[in-house]
Amino acid sequence: MSIPRSILARDGFADLDLEATSGTWPVDLDGEIFITTSDLRTAPNHAFFGDGALLRLSLSPGTHGAATGRFAWRTNLIDTPSQRLRAARPGLFEATVLGSRSPFGYSNAANTAPLPWGDRLFATWDAGRPVEVDPLDLSFVAEVGHRDDWAPAIDAPVLPLIASTAHPVIDPDRGCMWTVSLNPIVGEVQLIRYDGEGSRVQRWPVAGGLVPQSMHTITQTREWLILADCAFRADPAEIFGIGERSVTNFTDEPVYLIRKDVVEATPVGDPVPATAFRVGPEVMHYYARYDDTDGIEVLFEHTPDTDLAMYVRPDDLDAFGRPVDPALAGMYNHPMHATVVSVLRFDPETGQVTERASMTEPERYHSTQLSAMDWSTEGLSRPTVHHLLCSGFRPEAITQRAIELYGDRLQPFPDHEIPSALVTLDRESLKPLGDWVWPADEYPSSPTFVPRETGSAGGSTSRCAGRAPGGDDGYVVVPVLRDDGFRIDVFDAADVAAGPVAALAAPGHETVPFLLHAAWMPRAVAAPDVERLRFVDELSDERLAELPDDLAAVARAVAADLV
Repeated sequence: MSIPRSILARDGFADLDLEATSGTWPVDLDGEIFITTSDLRTAPNHAFFGDGALLRLSLSPGTHGAATGRFAWRTNLIDTPSQRLRAARPGLFEATVLGSRSPFGYSNAANTAPLPWGDRLFATWDAGRPVEVDPLDLSFVAEVGHRDDWAPAIDAPVLPLIASTAHPVIDPDRGCMWTVSLNPIVGEVQLIRYDGEGSRVQRWPVAGGLVPQSMHTITQTREWLILADCAFRADPAEIFGIGERSVTNFTDEPVYLIRKDVVEATPVGDPVPATAFRVGPEVMHYYARYDDTDGIEVLFEHTPDTDLAMYVRPDDLDAFGRPVDPALAGMYNHPMHATVVSVLRFDPETGQVTERASMTEPERYHSTQLSAMDWSTEGLSRPTVHHLLCSGFRPEAITQRAIELYGDRLQPFPDHEIPSALVTLDRESLKPLGDWVWPADEYPSSPTFVPRETGSAGGSTSRCAGRAPGGDDGYVVVPVLRDDGFRIDVFDAADVAAGPVAALAAPGHETVPFLLHAAWMPRAVAAPDVERLRFVDELSDERLAELPDDLAAVARAVAADLV
C-alpha cells in the first residue's frame, strides 16, 4: 500500500498552525506559498473536478494569526458564482466528464493552479476562466472577462463552459495576461489578452490553429507565445454517456508560435498568423526560456501514456491484477511511463524543431508530476536548474481498463514499485545533478521554489528575483502527504540530495487531501480596488428567462451578494 488513503479524504479543510519538527528553519526563507486543490465533497467521480479550494502556507512564523513560533496554514473554498449556486441548490449539480453540470450551466472549478501577478492572485482551471482571489482571506474577487468575449465552448443561461488553459502567462513587458479560449468540438483555438483592469478581454482566432485534444499549458518568450496541444483528450461517447472510454491520447501534437507584436498589430477579432510545428511524445507542462535573443527554446515535460481523463473506480483491478482499494476511487489513473524531459529549439523561419537535450532514467524516475522553478523574469530568462517531482510507479492506481485501452503502446512495467523522487536537472544539459527519494508510503506534491533575498539581484527589475536568479539559490518547499499526518519538507535548492534542511508538521497528525499546483509570492496583501467584471453584468433578462422562475431568483440573489 504505497498511496496514502487520506489523499482522498472528503472531510474538508482546516486552518492549522504548523510547527517545526526537524532541522533548523532558514532565516532567509519567507513569503507565502499558495496551493490549489479540489473539494472532494463536490467531486463524486473524478477527484480533479471538485470546486476549487485555496490553501496558503506562511513561511514566517507567528504571522497571519499563527501562534509564536508556529506557521499559518490557512484554507478556504473559493466562493465563485458557481460554488455559491451549488451551495444554494446542491441537488441540481451532477458530475460529468467535463466537471459539474446543472440547469445553470457548467461549474468553473478554479482548482488547478495559483497564478500570481504582482500582489494579485488568480486561480485557474482548464474548463473555466481565470478567477481572481484575495491573497489575504482567500475569497473570490471576480472572474476574468465577460463571457461574450471568450466565445464559450458550450453556452448556458448562467454558467457557460469556457474551455481555456490551467496555465496562462503574465507578460512582464506588456503588463498583461495571455491565455486561450478553446472549442474542443471543432478543435479551434483563440488567443485571449487581459490587461488587468475592466470587465472585458480581447480575442483573436489563431489562423490554422487546430487543437485535437486540449491546451493545459501555454508559455512565452519575450517576443513569442508558444501554444501546444496537450494530452487530455475528450471522448464523445463518454461525454454523452453512451459508452466506455475508447480513445487514447495522441502520441504527438501540434505546437504554434505567434509573435506578440503581430498580435498587437492585428485588429481584435481578426485571425493572427502562427507558425506550426509537431513535437512528441505527448506533453502537459512546458516552459520557455524567456530570453529569446539566441533562439526559442522550450523545456517539455513529456507525459507518454498518461491519461488524466481516466480515474480509478471501486470495482477496478490494478496494474498487477489486484482489486483496487475502494478508498482510492476517484484518484486519477497514474502515469504508465517513465519520466521523459527534453529541451527543444524552434526556428520560425525554417519551421524546424531540434532536440537540444533530453533525460529519461526509467529505473529511477517514473511518472512526471510537477515542477519547481524560479518564476522571476530574470530566472525565466537565464534558468540554471529545473526541479522536477516524479510521483513514482504506483501500480495500485493504474487500472487494467487503462492498460487494455493503451495496449501495445505501453512498455513493460517495472516488477516493483518505484517511490517518488525530487530531481534537480541542469537546465542546459538536463543532466541530473542530485535527487531525493521518499519512502514508498509517502506522497510528495506541489513543489515550490522560493528565492533567497528577493530584490537583491544585481540589475534585477522584478521584485520576485533573488540574489542569484535561475533556480539554484533558494529553497524547494514540498508538502508530503502521509496517513499519519502531512509534513512540509524544505530543501536547499542547490543540494536537494542532502535531504530536507527543515520540516513542518501539524500537531495531532492532521492529514490533507491531494494537492495540485503551488506558487510563491513575497507577501500576501488584500486584492487592489480596480474595475473588474461583476457577476450581475452577465445575467441578462433573456438568459435568465431560460430558467424556471425559482432558479432565476437564486441566480439574482447570488449576483446581489457579489456586488
